[in-house]
Amino acid sequence: MNKLIKNYVDTFRGLSPEVWWLSLITLINRAGTMVIPFLSLYLTKSLNFSLKDVGWILTCFGLGSVIGSWLGGKLTDKIGYFKVMKYSLFLTGILFVALQYITSFYGFCLGIFLVMLVADTFRPAMFVALNAYSKPENKTRSVTLIRLAINLGFSAGPAVGGLIITYLSYNGLFWVDGITCLLATILLVKVLNPKKTKELDVIVNENPISIKKDAAFWVFFIAMFLYGFVFLQYFSTIPLYYKDAHFLSEFEIGLLMGMNGFIIFVLEMPLIKWLESSKYSTAFLILVGIFLVALSFFVLNLTSWTGILVIGMLIMTIGEMIAFPFSNKFVIDRAKKGKQGEYMAWYSIAFSAAHIFGHNSGMQLVDALGFDRTWTIITALSFVSVFVTYLLIRKLKRE
Repeated sequence: MNKLIKNYVDTFRGLSPEVWWLSLITLINRAGTMVIPFLSLYLTKSLNFSLKDVGWILTCFGLGSVIGSWLGGKLTDKIGYFKVMKYSLFLTGILFVALQYITSFYGFCLGIFLVMLVADTFRPAMFVALNAYSKPENKTRSVTLIRLAINLGFSAGPAVGGLIITYLSYNGLFWVDGITCLLATILLVKVLNPKKTKELDVIVNENPISIKKDAAFWVFFIAMFLYGFVFLQYFSTIPLYYKDAHFLSEFEIGLLMGMNGFIIFVLEMPLIKWLESSKYSTAFLILVGIFLVALSFFVLNLTSWTGILVIGMLIMTIGEMIAFPFSNKFVIDRAKKGKQGEYMAWYSIAFSAAHIFGHNSGMQLVDALGFDRTWTIITALSFVSVFVTYLLIRKLKRE
């Protein structure tokens, strides 16, 4: 047992203090974003919007995310990652608190668009900061540590969010979201001020290659967009499926989704360390991760037994643990030939664009065809993403 614990602890060794601070800031920020998993429930149960209305609101969510990610990349390359992260966190906190007072359809569309535009400028800046504070040999584990922070926050967030909804109201979620963003801003200013920290991997590229000429990256981009389209169903249509098809309470939904974050927190770092030392390529591991997420939707139509929800979540979690860290690694490696902020921005945009189409399409499909047929379509789309990733592997071999 002691050897097992020692081996687990050893997977965290060698990471810089700045990466740990960045992870803590991300943890505080992510634990507060408990509105997001419950957003579709809040809009349908509290504001009485139809599924079609929710679909369009989530499209505005995605539009804000796309523009915010693009803007974050541009600003990061111009003014630096620290300023972008600081202002993003601060303004997001204020906007989250204000969002609860908007109850009209068009007002909420505009409100969620602005929230995501400001919030997602943070992501490209955070990835560039992570790259700067990580030694070359620690890039993937540093990304994994950030994901652990995200998922630890995500495991606590929905569970606490379910309690807040049960004993207080949905409005309490917005206050917690806003306050945690402001707390994360204070911590960022205290511990990651560039005047007091040391970058470990400074990449200076005097003649960066335009991302437009990187054909392999755009194949990867398509695969990630399709993967994001599928994966994001776990934040919109899946919670509705849990509630309307299997009659779970908000608290039970929070626990089930929180299980995902807890498993990632416990197992992802050892899994990534083991996979890093394997013979498999980064692109192949991405393919395996996407395949497992596809499988998690496929099993939902096999039986009406509620226990299948746990099995589906477990399969999805393993797939997520593989796909996300290695897709991050792929982009970090490609970014060395161009502008870092631009590469990180377009990686974020792949998922932001998936927000535009994924949530809305999922809602419209559920409304028109029901859950079972929707999961069949989502599974088929997942395998298209697997095929595109296979094409990426072949293209990389030719390179």
